[in-house]
Amino acid sequence: MTTSSTNRTNLARGYPVALISAVILSATAIFIRYLTTTYQIPALVLAFWRELIVALTMLITLGLIRPAWLRVGSSNLGYLAIFGLMLALFNSLWTLAVSLDGAAVGTVLVYCSAAFTALLGWWLLKERLGWAKILAVAVSLGGCVLVSGALGPAAWKLHLVGTVSGVLAGLMWAIYSLMGRSAAQRGLNPWTTLFYTFGFAAIFMLFVNLISAGHIPGAAIQPSDFLWLGKAWIGWGILFLLSVGPTLCGYGVYNVALTYLPSSVVNLIATSEPVFTAITAYILLGERLTWIQIIGSLLTLGGVVFLRIYEGWLAAQPPREPRTQ
Repeated sequence: MTTSSTNRTNLARGYPVALISAVILSATAIFIRYLTTTYQIPALVLAFWRELIVALTMLITLGLIRPAWLRVGSSNLGYLAIFGLMLALFNSLWTLAVSLDGAAVGTVLVYCSAAFTALLGWWLLKERLGWAKILAVAVSLGGCVLVSGALGPAAWKLHLVGTVSGVLAGLMWAIYSLMGRSAAQRGLNPWTTLFYTFGFAAIFMLFVNLISAGHIPGAAIQPSDFLWLGKAWIGWGILFLLSVGPTLCGYGVYNVALTYLPSSVVNLIATSEPVFTAITAYILLGERLTWIQIIGSLLTLGGVVFLRIYEGWLAAQPPREPRTQ
């Protein structure tokens, strides 16, 4: 198979997979909103349980179906531990940004990861960074601003710590995407990667909750807070559905997309997640989309579609002949 046909195949497979991951992940906010509103569970305690349930589910599933996928070389174990640390840092910083600056601004700040990923992917992984990708990132981020409701000046009464946390959360998500792409290039199975990253992230998040002593917003104040839901079995059930549904499947499919596409492209497609969240909220919760949000949705999706068309056109071009001296 030629390089050109391989690129076309990867595009044909990668874009739908990445969009599916964005659709699945978009349901995360609905579940989290219900749990934090109905049960007031601390956000970082919720994050710990999400990561632990995903890791245990993957351990049981792979142990029964593909036990060979649970084994990784010692050279990759340290790499996966750092990968898990990036995921734990992302969850912690993202939660802190939302708690201090609000969901709208926090969303915009974290999706600056698309720009971080494009730049870091070009620098570290030698991914192409042309005018089309820069334009697509700019258009999609503009749409994200409109969809998230961060256009009004009232939303931008920023808290310095929250703002810094949001930008750093975007950087951590960019690094997560780059490491996912690098893991694929190392030959690691995406579901193996998912198990180890969430396992290590659960350990790190447990540590964060235990040492917080009430000083980190959304963290456990005392060990008993880990059992915050108590006998609320419906709450535990929804937490389990959140973990094995949008979290496990969403992150897993995201990792699969990284085996086909550059990290910058997959991250750009992920900026469409707020669009699908808004649509899901409209269908399930009756929340209405404003005209500004509709325009923002079209801009975000338009940036992704534009880049897909352009990348497809590039892949169809015949390879250039080497210049003779």
